[in-house]
Amino acid sequence: MPHLALLSVSNKTGLIDLAHSLVEEFGFDLISSGGTAKALKDAGLPVTKVADYTGSPEILGGRVKTLHPRIHGGILARRDMPEDVTDLANNQIRPIDLVVVNLYPFEETIAKPGVTLAQAIEQIDIGGPAMLRAASKNFANLTVLCEPEQYGEYLEELRQNNGEASVEFRQNCALKGFLHTSSYDQAISSYLTQQSSKSDQEFTLSGTQLQSLRYGENPHQPAVWYQTGTTATGWAAATKLQGKELSYNNLVDLEAARRIISEFADVPAAAILKHTNPCGVALGSSLKEAYEKAFNADSVSAFGGIVALNQPIDVDTATELKKTFLECVVAPGCDREAQAILADKSNLRILILPDLNSGAKETVKAIAGGFLVQAADDIVADTSKWQVVTERQPTASELEELLFAWKVCKHVKSNAIVVTSDRTTLGVGAGQMNRVGSAKIALEQAGNKALGAFLASDGFFPFDDSVRTAQKAGITALVQPGGSMRDQDSINAANELGLLMVFTGVRHFLH
Repeated sequence: MPHLALLSVSNKTGLIDLAHSLVEEFGFDLISSGGTAKALKDAGLPVTKVADYTGSPEILGGRVKTLHPRIHGGILARRDMPEDVTDLANNQIRPIDLVVVNLYPFEETIAKPGVTLAQAIEQIDIGGPAMLRAASKNFANLTVLCEPEQYGEYLEELRQNNGEASVEFRQNCALKGFLHTSSYDQAISSYLTQQSSKSDQEFTLSGTQLQSLRYGENPHQPAVWYQTGTTATGWAAATKLQGKELSYNNLVDLEAARRIISEFADVPAAAILKHTNPCGVALGSSLKEAYEKAFNADSVSAFGGIVALNQPIDVDTATELKKTFLECVVAPGCDREAQAILADKSNLRILILPDLNSGAKETVKAIAGGFLVQAADDIVADTSKWQVVTERQPTASELEELLFAWKVCKHVKSNAIVVTSDRTTLGVGAGQMNRVGSAKIALEQAGNKALGAFLASDGFFPFDDSVRTAQKAGITALVQPGGSMRDQDSINAANELGLLMVFTGVRHFLH
């Protein structure tokens, strides 16, 4: 008896070519349902509709089609067990040798603006996951395919093994089937969690392997890059124009670069990072000027850095990027002429990420025995809610400079101190065990340029020593969260020294 294949897919990519090969090359019989059956029939392929095969019509507007003993019996039967073979014969059920199923586009549906809960619910597949799980469970007796990319591999497997798929191949396909249903269920549960008042009861995370990385933070640490969801977003959707394969550290640094550059939308901006900390950030009248200012802010640290730009790379900027060794550059686009210029740096990784704001809504950190989840620190700074606590009041330009310093400071490892002037970082003190140490590093790096400059701190000043140290270095204005029991000491020192100081009421610790 010919092999029997059940085809029921939402994504019909490659379907017709696969079906032609199954019928014409390997003599399969086909059964199918709904739109898949129509597509096969329109292509001139012989196909039996599931309703005709089972003797039961589709009901409930198509909600019930394949949930039938003749379908699931044919999928789940163990052919080495006489009682299963007898059950098939007594119920006129043919064993199914191939199940080709992919699922309703739930994630694509909920990504659409204005989608209702009822619309989302209708895109929750029931029969598809049931068939995928059943076929995956019984991989010892049949093959399950859930991705169009598997079709060619399967046909080649049949060609090399006299029309049969090996057990190893079938088991690998079963694994993909279970991963597919797991990811699908995770998308549904995440969506429904967002709709629920008990949204913090459970948190699930799943991903599909994009690629194995050469290693993790260090050569002795294996690492893998996973994509969440079935639709590529964020870095999984980025285009790499050139350069070596991305490493674990590249991706970690790129994500930090994306987060900081996404703070700046209206004015050309450039950020250069090393080990997730910015070593130079600047705004400019052009992208080239912004990059040059960011580079010159700390040209020593910029060597081998990660560059993030908030506008497409143009010829002038590409020419500047070529002048030093860089690991990666990310931008929302790249002019063709600029790409030709950068091609001379063949190892430089150039990534195009059109949506620089495509960040996750939560951050996840593993700890022993579990993990921590927090909302992303995506609060937008609102200067109208800031409190000027000194006698000296800011001009509009001073407020803009303080806002720039505050946005950069948000992305520096705590304890964080950032010194800026002319919308350019002059000194960055990151990750020290006390705020005085971070201030010392930032001010020493700024040097004489600190005269008349601005200083941002990600946390409050518990004593007035940082204010006095800043003034001695030439700082004229400070922005900090406030909230210390001894805030008045810092305010008094600022007034005594003629400084401007603003409290944001928000802190940005980054660990």
